[in-house]
Amino acid sequence: MTLTRDITVIGASAGGITALRTILGQLPADYPAAVFAVLHLAPESPPVLHDILARSSKLPVRLATSGDRIRRGQVSVAPPDYHLVLERDVIRVTHGPRENRHRPSIDVLFRSAAVAYGPRVVGVVLSGMLDDGTAGMWAIKRRGGVAVVQDPDTADYADMPRNVLESVSVDHCVPLAEIPQRLMTLSREAVVEPVDAVPRSMAHEVRMAREEQSDMEELDSLGSRVPFTCPECGGSLWELSESSTQRFRCHVGHAYSIQTLAAEQTSRVEAALWAALRSMEENERLSRRMAIEAGRRGNVASASNYIENAQSSAEHAEVLRRLLSGGAERSQSTGASESVNVEGGK
Repeated sequence: MTLTRDITVIGASAGGITALRTILGQLPADYPAAVFAVLHLAPESPPVLHDILARSSKLPVRLATSGDRIRRGQVSVAPPDYHLVLERDVIRVTHGPRENRHRPSIDVLFRSAAVAYGPRVVGVVLSGMLDDGTAGMWAIKRRGGVAVVQDPDTADYADMPRNVLESVSVDHCVPLAEIPQRLMTLSREAVVEPVDAVPRSMAHEVRMAREEQSDMEELDSLGSRVPFTCPECGGSLWELSESSTQRFRCHVGHAYSIQTLAAEQTSRVEAALWAALRSMEENERLSRRMAIEAGRRGNVASASNYIENAQSSAEHAEVLRRLLSGGAERSQSTGASESVNVEGGK
């Protein structure tokens, strides 16, 4: 039997609902590939994305369920707070560790598709912030698949497509409106099964997404330990060497690109500063109360010390307020979150 590029995987984030509806609205009912879509969703989002997309799609759209068979001409959508993992002929929906702060993660879907289907895969990255999808697209290319990226100039949020373009040898960068026709052409291309083995690191990361156990010894063989800690669990991080971009994993499976790790660390620093500001303000109030009480008892020296301590706390608190005010302005200019709520949008 002739093999074709019959696996289409699509990843999107902020601005992605409109982009997905545009693509599915233009793919014909006889599209000869199975379609799988991940949109970054807030964990508490209701599982209604498939219904939203179905209103525009000529193809049947369903919420992915573990054990589903992979069928051409059908769209499967990752549910909120679950990874969508592809195996040979079957779908797995897992609650594995987050990648790039997301579950579902685009990288998980793309990487699993690359491992299971090699050159049969066409990957598509649409609108979104930061760089989820870059490592997964690299895996698709490594296994002989095709990389398609929405032209950043046509994306509501250009970060994700732009990061793929900077790190991966992309085959097609086209405006959103041209993607469906490009997919039609690619889906009919004949391919041959790869003869080389799946890279060990790639297979290991897919196993981690399926919630199988990992161990430090295996990570030692796939990368090197670095002096950073996982923002989510506090464990040690390994820098993975098998990639075109700098990526990190902890031994329980949380994964970060260098951009996402920096963004997460910035969020943790801000949280610590807010906690410090709260403590300084509380210390100022307590010191002033203790000064009043010392004055009532006629202890002038103690009252003076408490007043000095209160003034020092107030000064430190003001410094923290200025730092946090500057951080808030930077967050507003760069964007602080990219999770999408399917009811309310961004």
